[in-house]
Amino acid sequence: MNPEINSGVYPTMLTPFTADNKIDYDGVTDILNYYAASGVDGIFAICQSSEIFYLSFEERLALLRFIKANLPGGMSLVASGHTADDLKTQIEEAKAFINEGIDAYVFIANRFSEEGESDDVFLSNYEKATRALDGIPFGIYECPYPYKKIMTPSLLSECMQISPISFIKDTCCSLEMIKEKLEAAKGTPLKIFNANGATLFESLRAGCAGYSGVMANFHPDLYVHLCRNYMTDSEGIRLLASFLSFASTIELQQYPVNAKYHMQCLGLNVNMFSRVRDCGAFTGANKMEIRAMIETENHIRATLGL
Repeated sequence: MNPEINSGVYPTMLTPFTADNKIDYDGVTDILNYYAASGVDGIFAICQSSEIFYLSFEERLALLRFIKANLPGGMSLVASGHTADDLKTQIEEAKAFINEGIDAYVFIANRFSEEGESDDVFLSNYEKATRALDGIPFGIYECPYPYKKIMTPSLLSECMQISPISFIKDTCCSLEMIKEKLEAAKGTPLKIFNANGATLFESLRAGCAGYSGVMANFHPDLYVHLCRNYMTDSEGIRLLASFLSFASTIELQQYPVNAKYHMQCLGLNVNMFSRVRDCGAFTGANKMEIRAMIETENHIRATLGL
C-alpha cells in the first residue's frame, strides 16, 4: 500500500446490475471511463454507494478485482467492503481485499461498536483489527448505515496513535468539527475528504484534501474544478460552490437509482436496477428533476468556460 493517496475527488462508486440481478461489468467499465473522463483523482470502491450490504463477500471481492484490473491510470483506489458483524470475519475479509493491491483499506466506523456502546469498545476492536493487518495505512468511513458513528477529533487522535490512517470520508456535516479534525491530523499522513456539499467549499479552504461523496456520481467534473480552484475568489467559483451545495439535496430523492438514471441520460450503458431501492418507484417527476439538474449543470459549465 502507498503511504499517501492523491488529494482531490473520490466518487463513491456505484454497482450497476443486470435485469437478472447480477453485477453488470460492462456498466462498471462505463462508469470507470466516465470517472476518468471527468478527471477524478481516485475512486472509493466497494462502499455503501456500491450497495455492499447487499453484495456477498464473493461478489465484493470479484468486483474489486475487476475495478483494480481496469482502473484508469493515475487514480488512487481506496476500498471498503467492511460489512461483517464479527471481528474475525472482518479481519479475514479485509486481508482478501488488501491483497488486491489497493491504496488504502477503509474501515466502516460503525462496524467496531454497536450503537450506544462506548468508544473504548470501538478502540479495542480497531486495535485488534489493525494489529492483525500489520499496521498498514487505513481509512475510516463514517457510514450512515446501519447507524452513523462519528469520529470525534479525540477518537480520531487515539486511532492514529494505534495505527496510521491515510483517508477519512467525513460525514459529520459540521464545519467546526471538521476544522477540529484537521487540527488533530496535523503532522500525520491523514487526509480528510468531506462528503457534504454544503460545507465543502469552506472545508477545502480550511485544509480538507478533497471531496468523496455520492454527488460525484452526478457531476464529478464540477467537483474536480472546485477542488482545484477553491482558492480562486471569483464569482464563478462561488456560484459553483453554491450550486453544488444546493444540488446535493437530490441525494434524498431515490439514490442510487437517480444517479444511475443520470448516467443513462449522459449516454452510459448503466441500468437503474438496484438491490437497495425499487427502481420502479423512481417516478416520471423524479426523472424530470434529474434532467433539469443536467441542464443547470451544463449552464454552470458554460459560465465557467468548461
